Amino acid sequence: MTSKNNGVTGRRLEINTVTRKLSHYEGGRLNKEYPVAVGKPSTPTPPGNFKIVNKILHPGGILGTRWMGLSIPGGNYGIHGTSNPSSIGTAASLGCIRMYNHHVEELFGQISIGTAVHIYNRSVQTTNPGSFTPAPGPPLNGGKTYIVKPGDTLWNISRKFNVSLDELIAANNLTDPNQLNPGQVLVIP
Repeated sequence: MTSKNNGVTGRRLEINTVTRKLSHYEGGRLNKEYPVAVGKPSTPTPPGNFKIVNKILHPGGILGTRWMGLSIPGGNYGIHGTSNPSSIGTAASLGCIRMYNHHVEELFGQISIGTAVHIYNRSVQTTNPGSFTPAPGPPLNGGKTYIVKPGDTLWNISRKFNVSLDELIAANNLTDPNQLNPGQVLVIP
């Protein structure tokens, strides 16, 4: 017997607080990725494996248009919209995961109570499209990491660190080097 969220459809959410991305998986395949805001350093988003425990339409105020509560012990954490869209892509919340209202509205209808949510705070290495594996720690080659800022281009980053574009693309397994997102973590070879 299979459940709606853990069986054939296999819906689950993964939130990387370093890259500030929420990934929606369905049946083991990446369905869509969304930019998010996460907890600020003084009130970080807790890592771990949780579930969606409740859903609220129009919670209002700073919570935007939708709320999906998480089973995180010791607090009232959730995935929700925002009245401050400029915070998306930053570490600005009290620990919740903020989304653009139009994104949380899109996701809300696809996610059921009981959906698995994995929150982690490490750089990721892409091995296959739609397959994300958390990196075990700092780059194995002793290199540095760089968090992409708004307006950054791969060319500017390569010049800043004096590495070739090809080296930067290869070190990060970039399938589309023209697609950089603020908050994305790059390994600098």
